[in-house]
Amino acid sequence: MRSSLRRNRNSLKSERDPLPRHIAIVMDGNGRWAQKRKRPRTFGHQAGQKSLRQIVEHCGQIGVPELTVFAFSSENWSRPRQEVSRLMELFLRALDKEARELDENDVRIRFIGDTGAFTPELQEKMTQAQARTSKNQHMKLNVAVNYGGRWDIVQASRAIAAEAAAGRLSPERIDEAIFNRYTALPQSPDPDLFIRTGGEMRVSNFLLWQCAYTEYYFSPALWPDFSPAHLDAAIAEFQRRERRFGMTGEQARIEAG
Repeated sequence: MRSSLRRNRNSLKSERDPLPRHIAIVMDGNGRWAQKRKRPRTFGHQAGQKSLRQIVEHCGQIGVPELTVFAFSSENWSRPRQEVSRLMELFLRALDKEARELDENDVRIRFIGDTGAFTPELQEKMTQAQARTSKNQHMKLNVAVNYGGRWDIVQASRAIAAEAAAGRLSPERIDEAIFNRYTALPQSPDPDLFIRTGGEMRVSNFLLWQCAYTEYYFSPALWPDFSPAHLDAAIAEFQRRERRFGMTGEQARIEAG
């Protein structure tokens, strides 16, 4: 396995196809990783935080300009209360350190989702992290917290309906481009590559609007074990695929030049 992952990394350097402009990741498997080691689930979340740091750094090194990760879904509130509480504590403690490191590496962080559900202290930490890194340009990191794809579509629809009701937006003008302006990632290109770790093959209500033409890659590696070499393998697979966007293969190749 290691040798094949190493070959994938080397192939990225000589591959003619471009790197993904935007990668989305469902970071699944922290709890199972900890349980396999007979440790509490929060131990897995701590290990997962280290993996995220490595993946962000690697994306910056190889030239992936944008990464969006699913850190906490709107459905995760239904998990055991103690686990949710420890997750919030971990998040709060980590924010200052992570924001400092991201700033040093010219990475801009943005939180997407219904952040109003968090404590005022945590909301303030998120606001500070965004402000601290707001002028960074090397890479964008979007962290989805209390986020759901259906929530995103509903909140965008409500905002558009309010604009129309106020007479500021004609219903006849509403198209996909207009709708996209009201979603959680209005200024980001749609993800080219969607990765889910942990072996499950589902999207879990993540970026439903944005991933209409995204390539999906499911890795058996649990998130704390997901390394830069695993990411290289996913990118290499992405580069081997032919993206058609509704066209025939021949049309897509002509369009791509």
